[in-house]
Amino acid sequence: MTTTLWITIGLILLLIVMSAFFSGSETALTAASRARMLQLEKTGTSRAGLVGRLISARERLIGALLLGNSLVNILASALATSLFLEVFGDAGVVYATLVMTAVVLIFAEVLPKTWAIGDPDRFALAVAPIVRLVVALFGPVTLAVEAIVNRILRLVGVRVVEGRSVLSASDELRGQLDLLHLEGNVVKDDRDRLGGLLDLAELEVSDVMIHRTKVVSINADDPPEKIVADTLASAYTRLPLWRGEPENIIGILHAKDLLRTINALDGDLDRLDITSVATAPWFVPDTTSLKNQLNAFLKRKAHIALVVDEYGEVMGLVTLEDILEEIVGEIADEHDIEVQGVRIQPDGSVVVDGAVPIRDLNRAVDWELPDEEATTIAGLVIHEARTIPEQGQTFTFHGCRFQVLRKQRNRITLLKVTPIEVIERREAAAKA
Repeated sequence: MTTTLWITIGLILLLIVMSAFFSGSETALTAASRARMLQLEKTGTSRAGLVGRLISARERLIGALLLGNSLVNILASALATSLFLEVFGDAGVVYATLVMTAVVLIFAEVLPKTWAIGDPDRFALAVAPIVRLVVALFGPVTLAVEAIVNRILRLVGVRVVEGRSVLSASDELRGQLDLLHLEGNVVKDDRDRLGGLLDLAELEVSDVMIHRTKVVSINADDPPEKIVADTLASAYTRLPLWRGEPENIIGILHAKDLLRTINALDGDLDRLDITSVATAPWFVPDTTSLKNQLNAFLKRKAHIALVVDEYGEVMGLVTLEDILEEIVGEIADEHDIEVQGVRIQPDGSVVVDGAVPIRDLNRAVDWELPDEEATTIAGLVIHEARTIPEQGQTFTFHGCRFQVLRKQRNRITLLKVTPIEVIERREAAAKA
């Protein structure tokens, strides 16, 4: 072989290496995390800032890398064709096509991209300085190409909106959390807490409030002795104070304020004026988002608010703890009465109280039952059935079978929920 042939082979190998560089750089910089780069930049990694700037102009970056990759691949193929024609004659075109396709596919595409995707952040940091030069060199050409492409797309009725994302930021974060959970990098409890934080802007106080039928309150017209006894017997520190009818809330009674007043009166309950001890009630619309209500609680340094509907009727109450529980899960203290609303059975089914919120059930068993049309699991069954079911009735929807175990008047109090896949596995095992 002549010196010219060896030089040609060397040039082809060099071009293949360059093609591998462009392919790996494109994959790494596309997959690199901007959030990770920002964090590294804050810790003093200068290349992280360079990577961040390259990623911020993603279209220009990809265009420059694709242009460079196309140039070296075409040149390598042309040199290989010339080399094979000289060695094998006319059949060299076929040989060059087969050999270059295999070489480019393995060594210039699959291998570097697999390497880059294994650790995109580190790969991106390594190639960033060279890629910056490539972008600077081919930048004007890519801008011209982009202009031509956009013009063609407009001619066929396609309008490209730069920087537009199909998903909202919260949806993207939820997707990332689910992905990290599937990969084992985020445990379920952490995923639920972060997901609950993202949900605050979408949930309303009516979704988490304590319904008025379950609110523990104090009658202002009761004798002082009974008021004190009822307050001490309650598991709550703050209690609504009503007069005439339970919906007529005139104040919020704090147990500490009551005890301080009794102490100041030297225990003389006859002189106790309960209305002077209570603070003014705070009413909030049922459509208030949890995010806004949380901010309002923090601003007012309050812990409890009464929820009213559009007609001003009291629907229930919401506390700061209720909102925090949407983030961290159930908060129990030494005074809480533990209520086992969700009981997982050995056969894979779940026995659940009808009043259990759908979100709590989803969080407990890692399901995805919809909570847009109903707040509780009983409400979901009634909504889907379009009627009030009878005890013993069974319904199948949303990938689960719902059986009404117990009912009191028009309220579903106990349900058995079984995923369809559990039923199918059980039936398959019975047939085997």
